[in-house]
Order: sequence, then C-alpha cells, then structure tokens
Amino acid sequence: MRKSDARGIVAMTVLTAMLVSGCSVGMALSGKAAPNLGAFRVGSTRGEVELHLGSPVDSVTRPDGGRTDIYEYELGNKPSTGRAVGHAVMDLLTFGVWEIIGTPIEAIGIEKKRLMIVYDDQDRILAINQAPPVKASSPKSSEPEPE
Repeated sequence: MRKSDARGIVAMTVLTAMLVSGCSVGMALSGKAAPNLGAFRVGSTRGEVELHLGSPVDSVTRPDGGRTDIYEYELGNKPSTGRAVGHAVMDLLTFGVWEIIGTPIEAIGIEKKRLMIVYDDQDRILAINQAPPVKASSPKSSEPEPE
C-alpha cells in the first residue's frame, strides 16, 4: 500500500468519525440549568414564575378569573463543556462507536418534572403543587383483543 493511500484511508476514517459523532457532544453542550424554584412563592407574580420556568405547557382559565398553569422543567441537564470534550475524545478514539454508549448516558441523566401553579385573578400565586408526570399513551387499536 502506498503512503498516499494510507493517508487517504486515515483521513476518510477520521472524517467519517467526525460526521457520525455529535449527538452526545451536542447533548452535553446544549443542556439547560435547573430552574431556581426558590425564586418565587405564594404571592409572587406570574411574570416572576415565567422568568424562571418559561411559558406554561398547559393553561386553564377558571370561572373565578384565575388561572391554573402547568410548567415543565428538567433536572440533571446542566450544560458541560468538560462532558462534551470527553465525548468528543471518545468519539475520535473509537471512530464514532462511542455514540452508541455516550448518547444514552447523556439521555439517562435527565429527569423531567412538572409543576402546577394556581393563580388568582390578578396573576398572583395562590398555590404551588408538584404535578403528576405525563404518561405516554399507547395507540388503541380498533380490533378486539384476543381472549
């Protein structure tokens, strides 16, 4: 094998590894820090809540003019350059095979939480409760189940 052929193979292998890699690296870099839940309490405004939690995923206006909002946030998803560099190095050393292990590792550490906040008609907090997690529903088939 000629020297130029060997260099071409190495270059293609490295390029392929770089193209294949990225999921775990991207996940480690694009995380979001946990919200500061101590920044608001009963009596705080809706604006203060949304500053820390973002917009609600669900909102219901009650007959009394108040509102009940559901917010989602993640724990364990803080961005980390160190983790991203570690994943990138492992990607290069294993020619991208590390993604099979690295991506699930990044995904497993994330815990989604839901918070239900009840507001009065002035958009001030009346109550803060942990909301039940959303359960994935399976599609129902129209065929009867066998007995």
